Amino acid sequence: MKKTTICFLSGLLGGIAFSHTGIAQDKSLFEKQVFVSTQGDSMPYRILFPEKYDKSRQYPLIVFLHGSGERGTDNEKQLIHGADLFLKPKNRKNFPAIVVFPQCPEDKYWIDISIRSKLGGKGEMNFEESIKSPSEELAIVNELVDQLIQEESVDTDRLYLMGLSMGGFGTFETLARWPERYAAAVGICGGGNLSLTKNYAKQTALWITHGAKDEVVPVYLSRRLYHALKEQGADVRYTEFPEVGHNAWDPTFAKKDLLPWLFSNQK
Repeated sequence: MKKTTICFLSGLLGGIAFSHTGIAQDKSLFEKQVFVSTQGDSMPYRILFPEKYDKSRQYPLIVFLHGSGERGTDNEKQLIHGADLFLKPKNRKNFPAIVVFPQCPEDKYWIDISIRSKLGGKGEMNFEESIKSPSEELAIVNELVDQLIQEESVDTDRLYLMGLSMGGFGTFETLARWPERYAAAVGICGGGNLSLTKNYAKQTALWITHGAKDEVVPVYLSRRLYHALKEQGADVRYTEFPEVGHNAWDPTFAKKDLLPWLFSNQK
């Protein structure tokens, strides 16, 4: 087995947590909620409403999928990475939106993790036979989005998706299963099933980012997704950070054009 594959396993499946740099914001502004699906399964989530939330107007909805280290039921850890971006006063003023951070259970994953049984062979990681359907957790997230659309003032032409590490995989998997839903998505240090890119290549604007020195999730997983999408005529950007390891989210969040780009897209 390749060294990069072993590192990927330890990162994606081992629940590694990473520190976040920057000034911490008041995360209590993200309200604590618990969603109960039609099947009776519950999922904790945090939700941030725009300042002076006005139900007479519609707002973009951003769904953020966390990494494996933030799994659990405390309804807090999923805000470790990414929440501060949306709490910055300037961003709250210039990019008002409803922002949702669901939390995946400790023993679950955003993607069908049967890929573990496929990693014993040689060569690059192959998702073709391992991901037959979306995970239960992604199905619950999709149902949560349905409920928010019904109950809140959501602009359905401006649904956005973001995710890092395990959530990066969940981002591409979500787009593949619900391809007409999201106007734009940001996939950070993730990967996905190449055969499913045809489902969303013409549906969603994408920005893929990855650290060139990532020893947890091999950078080739993002590179090959980018090339596959580009070949299909997708509206896709790719940013690779030459000196960055797995923590590609901090330089991604630091890009000044990230939110302007995201909010410029609509169905």
